[in-house]
Formats: sequence, structure tokens, C-alpha cells
Amino acid sequence: MKREKTPPEDDYKIRCPKLGHQIAFSYCRVENRGSPCFKTLDCWYPHFLVEEFLKEHLTPEEWEKTFEKPTRPKMLTLVELVQQAKEQKKDNS
Repeated sequence: MKREKTPPEDDYKIRCPKLGHQIAFSYCRVENRGSPCFKTLDCWYPHFLVEEFLKEHLTPEEWEKTFEKPTRPKMLTLVELVQQAKEQKKDNS
């Protein structure tokens, strides 16, 4: 089966590993505050030529920001949020 560069229509849905239910590609393109979800390439690779499509529709800066920056471990993010909350509580006292 030949994969196309055009994304499937919105009636074609796959399971989202982040949300746990079926979603269309159009959602994945804007899931991250208007930018594509960082998992878009992994999820949609078997269904169409998603990398080629996105490289044509994103600026180099958008591509880098979404797909090439290293992801932060969740634990580090949680520790930083707890620290920020403690500092805010201290400042409000």
C-alpha cells in the first residue's frame, strides 16, 4: 500500500496515546497551543507521509520547537511546580 502525503479526512481517526480515545489528524496539528503534538510523527507515520506534510506546512522554527527540542522528564516538571507553589505560598504569607 502506497502512503500518501495528504493527511486523511477527519472521519479517519486513530487512538491517541495521550488522551486514550480516537482523534483525527486535524486535532493533532493544533493540540499543543496551536502547534502540533510532539507525538504526531510517531502516531501518524503508518497512516501517511506525515513528516513530509508537516515540513511543508511548518516554519523551520516551528518544526524545531515541536519535534527537535529535548523533552523534559515529567518528574522534573513536577518538582519545579511544587517548588514554585511553595515559593508563592511563602511570598503570600
